[in-house]
Amino acid sequence: MNLLAQSTSPYLLQHKDNPVHWRQWGPEALEEARAANKPILLSIGYAACHWCHVMAHESFENPATAAVMNELFVNIKVDREERPDIDSIYQTALNMMGEQGGWPLTMFLTPQGEPYWGGTYFPPEAKFGKPAFADLLREVAKLYRENGEQVTKNTQTLRNGLTQLFEQNRPGQQLDPMTLDAAMKRLCQQIDVFHGGLLGAPKFPNVPVVELMWRAYLNTGMPQFQHAVDMSLTNMCQGGLYDHLGGGFARYSVDDRWFVPHFEKMLYDNAQLVDVLSLVWLHTRNPVHKARVEETVGWALREMLVEGGAFAASIDADSEGVEGKFYVWSEAEIDEQLGKDAQLFKQVYDVRPEGNWEGKNILHRLRAPVPLPAVQEGKLNALREKLFVERAKRVKPMRDDKVLADWNGLMIYALAQAADAMNRVDWQAAAVKAFWFIADTMGSGSKLMHSWRAGKIGAAGLADDYANMARAALALYEITGHPPYLEKAIAWAQTLNDDFWRMDIGGYALTPASGDPLIVRVRTVMDGATPATNGTMMHVLARLSMLTGDVAHAQRLGVLTQVFAEDSRRQPVSAATYFNGFDSILRAVQIVVVAPRNDPGIAPFREVFRRMSLPNKVVTVVPPGENLHPTHPANGKGQINGRVTVYLCAGQVCSPPVTDPNQLELQLKTRVLTPDQMPTQRA
Repeated sequence: MNLLAQSTSPYLLQHKDNPVHWRQWGPEALEEARAANKPILLSIGYAACHWCHVMAHESFENPATAAVMNELFVNIKVDREERPDIDSIYQTALNMMGEQGGWPLTMFLTPQGEPYWGGTYFPPEAKFGKPAFADLLREVAKLYRENGEQVTKNTQTLRNGLTQLFEQNRPGQQLDPMTLDAAMKRLCQQIDVFHGGLLGAPKFPNVPVVELMWRAYLNTGMPQFQHAVDMSLTNMCQGGLYDHLGGGFARYSVDDRWFVPHFEKMLYDNAQLVDVLSLVWLHTRNPVHKARVEETVGWALREMLVEGGAFAASIDADSEGVEGKFYVWSEAEIDEQLGKDAQLFKQVYDVRPEGNWEGKNILHRLRAPVPLPAVQEGKLNALREKLFVERAKRVKPMRDDKVLADWNGLMIYALAQAADAMNRVDWQAAAVKAFWFIADTMGSGSKLMHSWRAGKIGAAGLADDYANMARAALALYEITGHPPYLEKAIAWAQTLNDDFWRMDIGGYALTPASGDPLIVRVRTVMDGATPATNGTMMHVLARLSMLTGDVAHAQRLGVLTQVFAEDSRRQPVSAATYFNGFDSILRAVQIVVVAPRNDPGIAPFREVFRRMSLPNKVVTVVPPGENLHPTHPANGKGQINGRVTVYLCAGQVCSPPVTDPNQLELQLKTRVLTPDQMPTQRA
């Protein structure tokens, strides 16, 4: 038995019976490597990863290969979802070697944890232009034993590169509106004009990029921005990326037209897509986008909830050892289940006798993306339900049921926003329940843990956990007016400032100063699979600054808009969350509603918000007689004739009082905003 049996990670538990003597990452494993003067084989993956399963079956379950690994290396297995800090370092190191990253990640380290060689998947026999794994193991171990000079050169080069990337300041001219506009235009030029999304394959949803295109449309009214967003979202929603029977989006499309998915479903992708689809639907009222929000939320509440109300991490791509087997169909199966109605379904969902993918059929509507007449769509709904019931009899893919605070923060935020947009109190209740599970079960006071599973706490909290949960707290505060949400957001932001802020160079590191001593502390503005903390905190700090008047939040914002300005200008695609946050600062609209929080007269004003896409609105409900913070432009303003009264504020200027919802809608549609001067004082 290896040393993974006590792990909280389903991915690590998948490997607990391997003949490889796996260790978990920690000081004991590193000390063992130093004592034996053995290099480390670091293998990083996650439970839903198809090629991780392939390499496990081919190599890690093979006694002969395991014997070579055990003889030559100290072997460490890491779940990238539990330890994104470790994954980020070594993925970046592999990129610096000129290799494309991904999972499984296979890195070779010195006993000090410094990388000197690496790759991703390696086959058991030489193929795909890759050497046989066992041969590679011997060569890499030999390199460490016999060519120390080359190893030292490699490690120093990579460590210098990592330090320069993550721990050195590259401030440029402070971010400004012209830079934001230029970034929006550059991103639009990289959109695939035929299929949407970014050019090329594989195609990932890249939701922050889609959101930035949408903000560009709202700011300018230029139709090319709206077209880029609509084309991207519609093809994602109608392609094979989407599960047309059960709801939910796969992680990415392996082709350039959203047809063939990589079948695993991740909580973070679906959260971000629910959010952006809701935001865009508020303006376009596209029925396909609304349906996908409803179906994806339905999938999350049906299949992803764990005991206590939080959300599980992912669903595997494989079932019965075959990628996508759960999701694909033969024509004969469709005919058998749907009988005389099969022809309509096959025509709309591209079901062919020979199959449309590897002899089977992936259901998609790329050939019929426009909704049919209501009678036919109703018929298709009933046919999909029949197939869904039949599919449920198949062997289901495994679910990774660990709870991650950062991914839950994304889903709670998305659920709250979608609930507000579509007036779904049941979705809001689910968001509230998940929020308090994370805050109470995985948190204490101002502290959070990163992971939880089956009653066991896992890894310590990272910056992403605090940032995403703080943003979720602020969304729930604006919707409910319940003060504990604001208090949680303030407390978590304070922990970020105390434990994660780099006083020497500015910005938030992924790990706290007191955390696991890795070879570098990751600090970046570049989005990965999930939004970067420093981008998310642009949103959080901007809202906290407006809601509390605390100048410390504005000071932090001033630093963020400078220390990452140069990086964001060079790589606007990767810094999309950061640019979205900057847009929210420039064009913030503070909407102050003076009325008792439970006043039914507020409802017509909230309906106004549901008729408009307002990503930068900050809503505060103030009971009569209560004050806002002293520097708020609406502080001290009251009701008119005892009626619900609304003030629109931008910068330090507020509109005259509004008591008619129609007048509020008109003002929101025709407003001209003058943004505040950007804060420049360094914290």
